[in-house]
Amino acid sequence: MKNVELFNVSKSYEKQKEVISDISVSIEPGEFFVLVGPSGCGKSTILRMIAGLEDITKGSLRIDGNEVNLLPPSKRDISMVFQNYALYPHLNVEENIVFGLDVKKVKKFERKERCMEVAEMLGLTDYLKRKPRHLSGGQRQRVALARAIVNQAPICLMDEPLSNLDAKLRAHMRSEIRQIQRKLKITMIYVTHDQVEAMTMGDRIMILNEGKIQQVGKPIDVYNAPANPFVAQFIGSPPMNLATANINLSKQELSIGGRLKLSIPSNDLQSYQEDTVTLGIRPEYLKIVNSINTKSTNNYLDVKVEHVEVLGNETIVSFQLDTYRWQAKWNGQWNVDVGDIVPIAINYESICLFNSASGHLIKGPTQVENHIIHEVTV
Repeated sequence: MKNVELFNVSKSYEKQKEVISDISVSIEPGEFFVLVGPSGCGKSTILRMIAGLEDITKGSLRIDGNEVNLLPPSKRDISMVFQNYALYPHLNVEENIVFGLDVKKVKKFERKERCMEVAEMLGLTDYLKRKPRHLSGGQRQRVALARAIVNQAPICLMDEPLSNLDAKLRAHMRSEIRQIQRKLKITMIYVTHDQVEAMTMGDRIMILNEGKIQQVGKPIDVYNAPANPFVAQFIGSPPMNLATANINLSKQELSIGGRLKLSIPSNDLQSYQEDTVTLGIRPEYLKIVNSINTKSTNNYLDVKVEHVEVLGNETIVSFQLDTYRWQAKWNGQWNVDVGDIVPIAINYESICLFNSASGHLIKGPTQVENHIIHEVTV
């Protein structure tokens, strides 16, 4: 197992502005590390710089403590899986898998032995004599993965390898790739634009936007305490609801458009230096008010339902709050129709608050029913 470290790494093309700006991150040995962000944010460029397929304009890249900025890809002891599989159509599955070993002059019996081991691991034993055109998308992806694994490189890079697969197969391959990584104990750096992949696969994730790091951390920590509104809306499905809120310190009150007022605890007053903040709340933390006693407080408002999605295991309701379109997510199946007036409760303990100017997180959720991480004892 080897670690990968980036120190103030930047990338620019000729006289264009930097597409990657001052990236510093340390990826631990044996870690499954995910780079996630929208298209064009620079995640694939970072992966290609680690692989040696792109030059580094500024900064230092180290693998296992050694700087490798000028080292060719063949000398970095790295394997890579591409988005488009990159299989040789004239070679069968077995020949595709061992192609890299053949180039490295690995002995024939060892090539065969490694190929059979990897093929069995990935369920490809019955397809070794087939050409890629005779395989399904999932099988081709397994061949590309097998070709990377068979090299026994301590670091494996993956550039959106599941984006061409259907939803059901993607879910299966996510689990399969994660199990293989754990079994082989390799350091894996995985690029995706899909936040579900990032949340379910990564030991840690790094969210990028416009070539800059937005946040690095464990998926659940990023979800619960997003560093800024971009992360808050990018991670989570549906995304976090956002709105501009006004703070009245004399009344110890937080309000949204005069329709909703939340009391600010005395201990939190010193945290707020501005009159306006960005308020955020996850859709699952919005609750239906089902008690007259709850309605007597100020932390609820009646909303008009504009759209309903009943997904079987959960129901998503959309409504308008001032100029913002918000969504609520409730477990189970709810009999709610478009046009219904529904009372929604918002608790101060469930909200995030961000600085309006810098976007930095001021306050995260402190007490949320669905926020509890349950411990399992065997």
